[in-house]
Amino acid sequence: MTLRDKKSEALFQFAQYDAAAAEKSGYSNYSYWRSTLSVFLHNRAAVALLIVLALLLLFTFVQPYLPGQYDANVINNHPETGRQLSNLPPSLTTVKVTVPEGTLLFGAPYDEDWYYVTNVMDSIDRRQNMTITEYGEEFCHIEFEDISGWVLTEYLRLPEDPQNVPYEAMSNYKVDVYMEPVDVTNDGNSLYVSADSVRPVEGEEGMVETVGEADLRILPSIHAFWFGTNNIGQDLWSRVWSGTRTSLFIGFAVALTEALVGIFMGVIWGYVRKLDRLMTEIYNVLDNIPTTIVLILIAYILHPSVPTLIFAMCLTGWLGMSRFVRNQIVIIRDRDYNLASRCLGTGTFRIIFRNLLPYLVSVIMLRMALAIPGAIGNEVFLTYIGLGIPVSIPSLGNLVNEGRQLITSPSLRYQLIFPAIVLSVVTISFYIIGNAFADAADPKNHV
Repeated sequence: MTLRDKKSEALFQFAQYDAAAAEKSGYSNYSYWRSTLSVFLHNRAAVALLIVLALLLLFTFVQPYLPGQYDANVINNHPETGRQLSNLPPSLTTVKVTVPEGTLLFGAPYDEDWYYVTNVMDSIDRRQNMTITEYGEEFCHIEFEDISGWVLTEYLRLPEDPQNVPYEAMSNYKVDVYMEPVDVTNDGNSLYVSADSVRPVEGEEGMVETVGEADLRILPSIHAFWFGTNNIGQDLWSRVWSGTRTSLFIGFAVALTEALVGIFMGVIWGYVRKLDRLMTEIYNVLDNIPTTIVLILIAYILHPSVPTLIFAMCLTGWLGMSRFVRNQIVIIRDRDYNLASRCLGTGTFRIIFRNLLPYLVSVIMLRMALAIPGAIGNEVFLTYIGLGIPVSIPSLGNLVNEGRQLITSPSLRYQLIFPAIVLSVVTISFYIIGNAFADAADPKNHV
């Protein structure tokens, strides 16, 4: 070897060969699911709705275990009169009125923690003349026979100049006379105050005096009816979340059943050529029967219940999924890798699960996402026509059906508004999330 060759050899160095690195260089680092997730996360509206939907679903299961929750099916009665607490408007508190320190009230212990109190001294029948000694926009001080106290101004027939006292006035209705100018009643019933907010008045049996400002409540409880109550006194807040839980269970059960049956039938239909004609005829027969007729007949024949509703929806609901899967299988069943698998003697089910189904996962998930609001919509429809779940089982369909009957009463419309809002959020969220996932799963949108 010449000196020149030795110098050339010193200038160059052979690169080390790595078989794993060489193999890796022949493939792309592209991942379909990673790319799908990346595209989906760029859709902020869909991600936000997914978070809202997840929190709502979680809350429907957590809500019954939170403190101060009323049972969804329990009829709440007034503890003093036993009457149903019907159609109470929505409120964030049970406080009816707050009175200042030193307010005198008639009161007696309800239990260890509460007193029931009132300041009604007496009542005066309608169309009775009384003397107005002091006028106020809300209360007037009156004297009637041996009664001296305060009555609500709105119940009195007053002259054009009511400020010029004293004068005679007549009551339009039967009126309660209060010790002080504050209404300490709840539709004629006593209010409730915590025992540590009052003290007995010495020498006056049955009289108590407030210690500091005192909150007088419609019930001996600090737990309010946030969504109000329905016409028989059930807590609408608990019923809405219990109904959401029921409707979501129906939606998920129907979507899962339709997916399992639809995928199995669709794969067999599309891959096994000998069954194609038979299953096509079966599909044509079943698909020509209106889904609404099937739902009505099954719900009418069988005993109304959640399983009945799920069975009625699943009876023909799988047809759409099976047709869609069949069409996709027909497109890819004769591609080279499937032909190679058959030539190598690979079993039919292995080809189906290893070669065919992975290409359909994204679109199957999309159809399942869209099947859930569809099932909830069918449940609402069947309940609307009187063939849905029994009233004893809260569901969004039952709540919407009950609320729609009160739409003409402005003070009771809340019984439709709250379940309708939850129903809208659930259905719209599933539709938007499903479509966003479909766009994300399309390889054309991948970078």
